Amino acid sequence: MRKLTRRPAVAVLTTALLLLVTACSGGSAAEGGKIKLTVATFGEFGYAPLFAQYEKDHPNIEIQSRVTDFDTHFKTLATQLAAGHGAADIVAIEEQQIPKYLGVKDKFVNLADYGADQLQNQWAAWKWAQGTKDGDVLGLGTDMGSLAMCYRRDLFQQAGLPTDRKAVAALMPTWDAYARLSQRFTDKLPKVKFADSAGTVYTAMLNQSPENYFSSRDDSYIADKNPAVRNAFMLAGTLAQKGQTAGATTYTQAWNVAIKQGTFATIACPAWMLTQIKEAGGDGNTGKWDVTTVPGASGNQGGSFLSIPKQSEHPKEAYDLTKWLTAPEQEKKIFLSDGILPSEPNVYKDPQVVAHTEPYFSGAPIGQIYATSADTLRPNYRGLHDADVRPEFGRALGRIEDGSEKVDAAWTDAVKLGREAIK
Repeated sequence: MRKLTRRPAVAVLTTALLLLVTACSGGSAAEGGKIKLTVATFGEFGYAPLFAQYEKDHPNIEIQSRVTDFDTHFKTLATQLAAGHGAADIVAIEEQQIPKYLGVKDKFVNLADYGADQLQNQWAAWKWAQGTKDGDVLGLGTDMGSLAMCYRRDLFQQAGLPTDRKAVAALMPTWDAYARLSQRFTDKLPKVKFADSAGTVYTAMLNQSPENYFSSRDDSYIADKNPAVRNAFMLAGTLAQKGQTAGATTYTQAWNVAIKQGTFATIACPAWMLTQIKEAGGDGNTGKWDVTTVPGASGNQGGSFLSIPKQSEHPKEAYDLTKWLTAPEQEKKIFLSDGILPSEPNVYKDPQVVAHTEPYFSGAPIGQIYATSADTLRPNYRGLHDADVRPEFGRALGRIEDGSEKVDAAWTDAVKLGREAIK
């Protein structure tokens, strides 16, 4: 769950194009001789009550929280790293951004110096590997984004389709089946869209592939050669061209309105998205949504790490807080209170977590659904320039949705613009 816009970044580390953002430096001494630690996140991570508890247990520590939207967070961090000052003591790094920050890991504290490497088995093996390079530990994992499918029970019923979550899952075991179901739905309810946007369908499909735009072997651009990219684009683009997507870009005001008004019936949803759907839908939509398994294999959409810039004046204290925030006890509390799925198997398999249900989503057993999804998750290789290339394909799908471009032409343009974005 990220209350302040969680979406792909358009730029990080390209400091020549960034405006200098002024920020207080982290790690300063607070009043009364206390050590002040700043924690910068993109959106709410559910940390407020944990910060209060930590300060209570550590009277010498004062924690200052900096919460901004996704793009502001990473643009600011890029500027601070380039300037050599201003960064928080602890910064959140989203999983799509990790490859780039591993490339400048010399600007961050190697958490292995404080014993983080001894905690390796705390996380899923793939999650731990994401945040490390050449034995250095860039960050400790927070959440992850294993996928499920959120759907409107009332709209399915109006379309004459089953509403039971197991029956719905049986209707769409694959994305091709999902597309066929979309047509069935549209034939019955032509004024209601089946998916929120082509981009959401495309991203979910792409996240289930071992590779996306770049080769895991040598990081070369393979968007035009990888069948997974083309297949995802063509399926999502065809849904858009048929008018079966609402064209509501995730987390925008239009998306919020579409959820509240019941404009679309399905959306591939990681656990952290449930709170955003609930907040956008309001009390009037309680019980109208449900959650089932996602078509295809499980994929990952989102998830973060906590890292410590070398600028911090108190790296040891910052590490202690980072270690505590990502410990199983705290990760469990965050899931039960905010629905943010931990990336630690012992936590997401915890009986209390597995038994967790969500009343707003028709009592869906979200703990069980997301734990199962997490356990079968296989992450994909992002590539160093994923954040530069990915938006080009999203914009191409948007052009299909607004009618300015057909699927084939949009695909050709996306491949070309993606290659140019690397340069």
